[in-house]
Amino acid sequence: MKTALLKALDARASSGQPALLWWRDDDAVEPSPQLDRLLRLSQDRGIPATLAVIPKPTGAALAERLNRLEGIIVAVHGWSHRNHSPAGEKKQELGAHRPADVVLAEIAKGFAHLRGLHGARLVPVLVPPWNRIAPGVVSGLPGLGFEALSTFGPPQPAPLAVINTHVDLMDWHGTRGGRASDALLSDLIRTLDRPDPGAIGILSHHLVHDAQAWSSLETLFDMTQDHPGCRWTSLAALLPARR
Repeated sequence: MKTALLKALDARASSGQPALLWWRDDDAVEPSPQLDRLLRLSQDRGIPATLAVIPKPTGAALAERLNRLEGIIVAVHGWSHRNHSPAGEKKQELGAHRPADVVLAEIAKGFAHLRGLHGARLVPVLVPPWNRIAPGVVSGLPGLGFEALSTFGPPQPAPLAVINTHVDLMDWHGTRGGRASDALLSDLIRTLDRPDPGAIGILSHHLVHDAQAWSSLETLFDMTQDHPGCRWTSLAALLPARR
């Protein structure tokens, strides 16, 4: 699979259309050994990372840990990452199970909390827990000051920019550990082959990474960080107002 990815990237380089890649990591709350490893990887490789931070449980410790680091930005990851779906349904915090104004009030509170902690490091992007959000909640996001929504997979119609992730590091429906690097690279190749895929988002969850997850992520970085067929960028640079 490494050979196939290099071939796809070589084709991009030859065409003068390098792929644009970006990295989002979900569920950050506080400093931890796993977060330290992620931050070192980002800093050592020069690859920007977006931390989707859960507002309610987070505090000054995370802001202080990120202080003075280059290339690390923060997005709003719902409010408390609490499931409000009834038993038997897929987990959602921002679904239609509660009135939209109640959900939006929580999101606004989380947005303000993170702004107070992280200042200019915070981008006006909402990352819904479990990558699920009701249309009625989406419609209220511009009124709260959000410029973009980021979930997983094909974009849904929305009254603001949608900057999704496409390649998930984790095997949620199997081992619940990291996916083998061949599976990860195969997903990336398929996404590269789509007509006009736009910026391709890589999704990780540092708190649940096992050795396989870290290895697959490092393999991906090894193959892409200096290849002329792709370029790593920050979510901040993808926002419409900043292009």
